[in-house]
Amino acid sequence: MLRRGLLARVSRVGGILVLLCCSLSLLYVMTCSPPHSEDPLLVLALPRADTHSHAGTGGTRPGGVRAAGTGGTGPAGGAGLEPPQDGGPGLSYQALLTEREEQHRLHITSLKKQIAQLKEALQERSQQLKGVQESLKKGLTEEERPRPRGGGGGGEVQGTKNQQTDIQDFLKNQLSRAEVTSGSRFPSEYTVVPFESFTLQRLYQLEMGLTRHPEEKPVRRDKRDELVEVLELSLQSLNAPSLQPDGKTQSSKVYTPSDFMEGITRTEKDKGTLYELTFRGEAAQEFRRLVLFRPFGPLMKVRSERVDTAAAIINVIVPLSRRTDKFRQFMLNFRDVCVRQDGRVHLTVVYFGNDQINEVRSILENTSKEVNFKNYTLLQLNEEFSRGRGLDFGARSWKGGNVLLFFCDVDIYFTADFLNTCRLNTQPGKKVFYPVLFSQYNPALIYGSSEHVPPVEQQLVIKKDTGFWRDFGFGMTCQYRTDFINIGGFDIDIKGWGGEDVHLYRKYLHSNLLVVRAPSRGLFHLWHEKRCADELPPDQYRMCMQSKAMNEASHGQLGMLFFRHEIEAHLRKQNSQNPKKT
Repeated sequence: MLRRGLLARVSRVGGILVLLCCSLSLLYVMTCSPPHSEDPLLVLALPRADTHSHAGTGGTRPGGVRAAGTGGTGPAGGAGLEPPQDGGPGLSYQALLTEREEQHRLHITSLKKQIAQLKEALQERSQQLKGVQESLKKGLTEEERPRPRGGGGGGEVQGTKNQQTDIQDFLKNQLSRAEVTSGSRFPSEYTVVPFESFTLQRLYQLEMGLTRHPEEKPVRRDKRDELVEVLELSLQSLNAPSLQPDGKTQSSKVYTPSDFMEGITRTEKDKGTLYELTFRGEAAQEFRRLVLFRPFGPLMKVRSERVDTAAAIINVIVPLSRRTDKFRQFMLNFRDVCVRQDGRVHLTVVYFGNDQINEVRSILENTSKEVNFKNYTLLQLNEEFSRGRGLDFGARSWKGGNVLLFFCDVDIYFTADFLNTCRLNTQPGKKVFYPVLFSQYNPALIYGSSEHVPPVEQQLVIKKDTGFWRDFGFGMTCQYRTDFINIGGFDIDIKGWGGEDVHLYRKYLHSNLLVVRAPSRGLFHLWHEKRCADELPPDQYRMCMQSKAMNEASHGQLGMLFFRHEIEAHLRKQNSQNPKKT
């Protein structure tokens, strides 16, 4: 009982103390609060409380005079404010208000200008739309115009039809102007727009500069979306049901992205973008190719065709003089790719002179026995080596009809996919194929020394530091024999190295044949030391030396070689200044 009474007394005393504290706090607030002002500018001018005793903070000036803005009664007896002194808070707040007002005024002026510009743009678009509508109405006769009774909006329908016709005519005109179905005449090799090739994951391009790579993922979103759209439209077209003459729907293979092999594309800036996509067909040697064209608008399906390459024999023509070690290496690749994988290739070797010809013949005979390969021809010319002369002689020596020719060199490495690309990008009387091969740098410089160079198959990597697209070379080409004969063949007066391939290339550019110029991911030029003979004319010698310089190493690797003495001196200096502690 005693404990309960004590607790009750303590509770009552605590409540009284809390009530007393609240009353004292309320009395203090009412006493110290400044008078309320109805003038908003006065409220803005009131200074904030500060811990320092500056003028205008509610403190007392010397002499007992209250500072301006403290709520005291002044001589006027109105608002209780004295005129603000120089440097006081009233002047600073008025300056702030003036600055804010100027900012708002400038912002309003800027908004008004933007609104005026938008109105002008809207009026311009309205005038353009009105002009299009008037041009459409001009095609309507008086009978075709809407009538008060029974018209039914016929004029609007006719205008829409005319507009659609104009658009279709424009797109067809873009397609006819573009180099899609036939070639165009070009004044030189520098005016040709080359193709870019692409797969599902990679884009192979020529315009790379020093910061790009010859093989890249389509990292740019617009390029990636563009290729995805093209692939989706191609698959829709291939998988669309086709009607037979009897009215039944033909059931065929369902094509998927995994059937896509390769595509090429190029853009003519005043016409549009051309796409050619190749898919694996239903049979082993059958392919489906789709040609699409974007005339700066929706994609247009040009054609969808089946391409049967089963009967397309390729005659690989190789001019040769000595270099039997390189020829032996070439035959190893030829045996694996052309004989074992493809099986539709004939080899023509044009040998100059008598020296080492028996060794070349022995290499061919051994290959024939090992893999049962009989489709080869060895021709001999007892004259000075001329690449153009050898290729021309080999092409004209063929007696088996209109064969597909592949002009090749002994230091070229190609894959089975390239042979199919060669077949797909050529057509007698219409198209010739000039692939851009990937040229290998000096392996001893790439891998540090000759001891660390891997086998040839492992060196064939398309990277910026391993090689470059030889876009200035036109020696490797695929074309049908009839096109080669009709164009006039090589200039056999050109002796030695270089010049004959550019001469033939220009002939095709000046014709109406379509020249397909695109990088090929399956065609490589193996590095070899190039020697430029002193007997060459000045222009050929200069071309030879330029090619030699390009073949050695990349821009960065050559720079490291050029500055290697400075780099070594720097390392020696660093080692001398910071010797290792033993």
